[in-house]
Amino acid sequence: MASYDVIIIGSGPGGYVCAIRCAQQGLKTAVVEGRDTLGGTCLNIGCIPSKALLHASHMLHEAEHNFATMGLKGKSPSVDWKQMLQYKSDTIGQNTKGVEFLFKKNKIDWLKGWGSIPEAGKVKVGDEVHEAKAIVIASGSEPSSLPGVEVDEKVVVTSTGALELGKVPKKMVVIGAGVIGLELGSVYSRLGSDVEVIEFLDAITPGMDGEVQKQFKKILTKQGLKFTMGAAVQKVEATKTKAKVHYKLRKDDSDHVADADVVLVATGRKPYTDGLGLDALGVEMTKRGQVQVDAHWQTNVPGIYAIGDAIEGPMLAHKAEDEGVAAADTIAGKHGHVNYGVIPGVIYTHPEVANVGATEETLKEAGHAFKVGKFSFMGNGRAKANFSADGFVKIIADAATDRILGAHIIGPGAGDLIHEVCVAMEFGASAEDLAMTCHAHPTYSEAVREAALACGMGAIHM
Repeated sequence: MASYDVIIIGSGPGGYVCAIRCAQQGLKTAVVEGRDTLGGTCLNIGCIPSKALLHASHMLHEAEHNFATMGLKGKSPSVDWKQMLQYKSDTIGQNTKGVEFLFKKNKIDWLKGWGSIPEAGKVKVGDEVHEAKAIVIASGSEPSSLPGVEVDEKVVVTSTGALELGKVPKKMVVIGAGVIGLELGSVYSRLGSDVEVIEFLDAITPGMDGEVQKQFKKILTKQGLKFTMGAAVQKVEATKTKAKVHYKLRKDDSDHVADADVVLVATGRKPYTDGLGLDALGVEMTKRGQVQVDAHWQTNVPGIYAIGDAIEGPMLAHKAEDEGVAAADTIAGKHGHVNYGVIPGVIYTHPEVANVGATEETLKEAGHAFKVGKFSFMGNGRAKANFSADGFVKIIADAATDRILGAHIIGPGAGDLIHEVCVAMEFGASAEDLAMTCHAHPTYSEAVREAALACGMGAIHM
């Protein structure tokens, strides 16, 4: 029986970052992981492989639509799907091997196998039981489905199967207009699939700024995606090569059927805690099946902590990483901190969509007085030169103090641009602080400054 200061269950972004931070604090640390590679869902079957396919398909789109305009003449590239999947796999390998190297560098033990917690202070992996002063549950999440929809990961797939299809389908139906559905729908649309997105609600990307939702849907429609909104999927009938998606339109209760070669079920994710033995331990759970924790990421059972997708909050890799660092600091006797008001969200389509903080809708509902500064990428020289002028930056500031309350960006590099607003918000900056900061020209970031200027006397270039 091995004894550790900390054992972490799960090697995803939350788990491996927590482990490294624990090791840096001088704690003897081990991580339990049942996969053949480290990195969890994100590195193996989530964030990283999907971004590889998004990048490859965007390069194809540029070659087909913009190269000739720039004087780059020649035949557009054809798609070698097998090679594209190999590129994706190589990208995964580089990242997972990187985490393995970091484990060795920080002297973190990898306990290979699936873990359970037979009692507080003990973790069982296979037939071996290990002792730990602290246990961190970082077991992540898994795709959730709908009643009447049976996933086989061949014809009816989750994001996992969508990253490993044998060929590019002629027709794909995506159930759910959230982040995963729109990212992967974009990939296959660019590769030549006829993509239809079926969404239960009346707007895409639930919870996002309303103006961004409308603009985003318009852009994606222009790119070729079709949307059926306000539709409740009843069931999916699948054969070995085809599927029929049966749905009702909520506005008139009418029945409809959509044919597809592949159906992508992108209806969200749920915490993965099966097999950990939490019920027997008496660990409190939320009504949604998440592990209940206090302000220090500790469960009601002393010595057992939980982070990431296993607990409440947005299911984002970077949120899990922040919680991993905070939990490690707490276990080491220091003060762990996560500012949940400044966690950005990004959709890696083209254009990208990013947000942080409050929306106009949530502030109106709360009766909070605010002002809005907006700037279109049509007024940004770099964006126009790069065929990326769709979209805008919106900054929301307190009406009285000018303090930045939120930002919403749809446009080129939005996922990177959002972070200067995150830093500003972390320091309690005003829109004027951002507006008075010199931004290099010509860059996309000038659009952020212009939106900040629009919160005051007005933008310069619009």
